[in-house]
Amino acid sequence: MKIVSWNCNGGLRNKLATIDALNADLLIIQECENPEFHRNPYKEWAGDYLWVGTDKNKGIGIFPKNGNAVNALDWNGSFKIGSIKHAHPYQEWKTTDLKLFLPFRVNDEFNMLGVWTKGTRDEAFSYIGQFWKYLQIHREDLTADETVIVGDFNSNKRWDKSDRWWNHSVVVSELEQLGLYSLYHYRKNEAQGFESIPTFYLYRNMEKAYHIDYAFISKSLIINCEIEIGRVEDWLSISDHLPIIIKMEKNNGK
Repeated sequence: MKIVSWNCNGGLRNKLATIDALNADLLIIQECENPEFHRNPYKEWAGDYLWVGTDKNKGIGIFPKNGNAVNALDWNGSFKIGSIKHAHPYQEWKTTDLKLFLPFRVNDEFNMLGVWTKGTRDEAFSYIGQFWKYLQIHREDLTADETVIVGDFNSNKRWDKSDRWWNHSVVVSELEQLGLYSLYHYRKNEAQGFESIPTFYLYRNMEKAYHIDYAFISKSLIINCEIEIGRVEDWLSISDHLPIIIKMEKNNGK
């Protein structure tokens, strides 16, 4: 199975030929518009898709191809930090407070979580902080034997702040405790924060390159997975992100 995750930088309906050229079995697309509000060919192309977003023009979409199927998972819950004397709004949160996450099941075989973390610089729990909060709620859901978490995390170890116990390094460590490992780092044998291949170019500037898109995969699956990053010359003209391409072989060889 070929799984592609890509932040399309908006206007996916105008970029279908480019993404189709990858011949993916499953697409996880961040910053795409909701097909419900658009005419063909985008709506027809989307097929039996899943989508969630902050408005009809910007969300995360799951698009199965080549006869594959996806079903949304109803993951909802809450988490509360205990042992703090004075009550504070940040002590408790619900799944519905967080954005943007889309859990689903693939072919009734394994679970996936599509990720596009959001936030602003003036928010304490923005970007990777949003995912950390999601992780605290759904730790048990994410410990299923075969799980894939993939998407645009907007995060890298190089931006860690030591006084934030929800920074990138903490999240990576917590995922590893759950048996989920970054496929890129597993295959490339590179340390977090020292990636040789970027996935994002700020303002499409070659001098502002960062690795912020990831696939975290459970140990039972990762040994049969490979990863590629799309080439700059093929993608930078239509998005500030490069796609991450996961090739997964299940027991049946697909």
